[in-house]
Amino acid sequence: MKRSWEGWLYGVSLVAMAAGSLVLAPGQANAADITITMAAPDWPPTRFMKEEFDRSFKSESGNNIKLEMDYIPWPSFYERVAASLTSGEQKYQMIVTDSQWLGSFVDGGYYKDLTEEIKNDPELSAIMKDLHPALISAYSTYPNKSPQFVKDNPFPAPDTHYYGFPQFPDTYVTYYRKDLFCNETEAKKFQESFNQKLPCTYEDWQDVDWTVYENIGKHFMRKKGDPLGDGVADDDFFGVSFQAGKSYDFSSMQVNAFIWQNGGEIWDETRQPEAQAEGVVNSDINVKAFEQYLNFIQYMPPVAKTGQADIFVIQDLYMQGKTATTIDWVGLGEPVLDPKTSRVSDKSAFGPAPGVRKEDGKIDRTGNIGGQPFVLTTWNSPEVDAAALEVVKWWLKPETQKKFAANGGQSGLMSVMADPEYDSLRPWNRAHKEMLDWQRDVWHVPEFFELLTQQQEEFDKAITGQITAQEALDSVARFQQQTLEDAGRIE
Repeated sequence: MKRSWEGWLYGVSLVAMAAGSLVLAPGQANAADITITMAAPDWPPTRFMKEEFDRSFKSESGNNIKLEMDYIPWPSFYERVAASLTSGEQKYQMIVTDSQWLGSFVDGGYYKDLTEEIKNDPELSAIMKDLHPALISAYSTYPNKSPQFVKDNPFPAPDTHYYGFPQFPDTYVTYYRKDLFCNETEAKKFQESFNQKLPCTYEDWQDVDWTVYENIGKHFMRKKGDPLGDGVADDDFFGVSFQAGKSYDFSSMQVNAFIWQNGGEIWDETRQPEAQAEGVVNSDINVKAFEQYLNFIQYMPPVAKTGQADIFVIQDLYMQGKTATTIDWVGLGEPVLDPKTSRVSDKSAFGPAPGVRKEDGKIDRTGNIGGQPFVLTTWNSPEVDAAALEVVKWWLKPETQKKFAANGGQSGLMSVMADPEYDSLRPWNRAHKEMLDWQRDVWHVPEFFELLTQQQEEFDKAITGQITAQEALDSVARFQQQTLEDAGRIE
């Protein structure tokens, strides 16, 4: 099964084979042929869903339900979906959507409000009650009225509308070379240099803050031919890496973590219309947090200085054996273990991502949630809606979720994550479960894409050395303040 994921990192967009349909099947007076076309990013978590659907889905209604995926490469995913929705072609019956899109496409009339269907269906209600609270807040609700992070499952919350279910709940974790981090010579040198332990075990990584991670970056910078582990570096070698890409949201997802962990804030949509952008987005805390982020670029492969270190690039560099460690999404972990795609397949282990150590000694690992919910569109017939909800129920059955988690995906069901077998299904599952408790989300408002695009531009200028952190955040704050005032979201 893992072999079928080879080469899907960037993906090629395929043509959807059919739009949603409802016709009587020959010889079946009470059964129907229903085809659901789903817009989906082209990467392993959605490919596995299609494969498993074709293998194991059985309709309890007796209908012949067919799921067709329109696979779209990540860099153009939002633009392609937005173009389809706004064109009025009504191509999709279900969509795998980033949580940030909820406001834009709910207000646009494209995503179906499922509140009553969920409340009136015991199976759907049970699913919602079993989901991790961060996923309810990030993936399902709009407007987002809850704090950015919630500790208790808010379902069902009064005056709250529900739209989505988790297709793939993603978090970023640390990938690391155990042959280097557990090497006695490297450990001794690290201890001598920094008076710190070089992390080797999962428990060691639970005690890694950004200070230790910076020292790891310094320690593992090597030139071609330099001693490295039990051998020598066969090329220039770099200590660390994380997202520093201009495209889509790649740098924002990591910058937000530094901001939150240091006690800063992004513009808070839950406090409209009082929440301000100027003075918050460019606060002294946020500037220092962004400077901390930028400081790590020097320990990364040179591509980071160009603003092109997106999630696929840093994954590929790690798989090529160019970096000692990287911080990347769980959804990209599976190819790392495949010897056909990875030079470090037998050398890799996984731990929680670093964070900021607080005065009490505990580490704050707050980060921006990844992954995606899937939603239904508003033009479906009742029969197609019922079929789509059958797909939702099948996908979120514990047995389906366990198969997904065993093949590189993840589950957001608390019952599945509590299963003693869960941590051993894949080597990053324990880290994912720990990181999920720290997740917050970026904005859900319809203006998110304007905010995100301008922010990515300014972050990229700072990453590539054109402007300072202060200048970047001042520009971001001004733009957000004006945009949100024009939209009536700030008084």
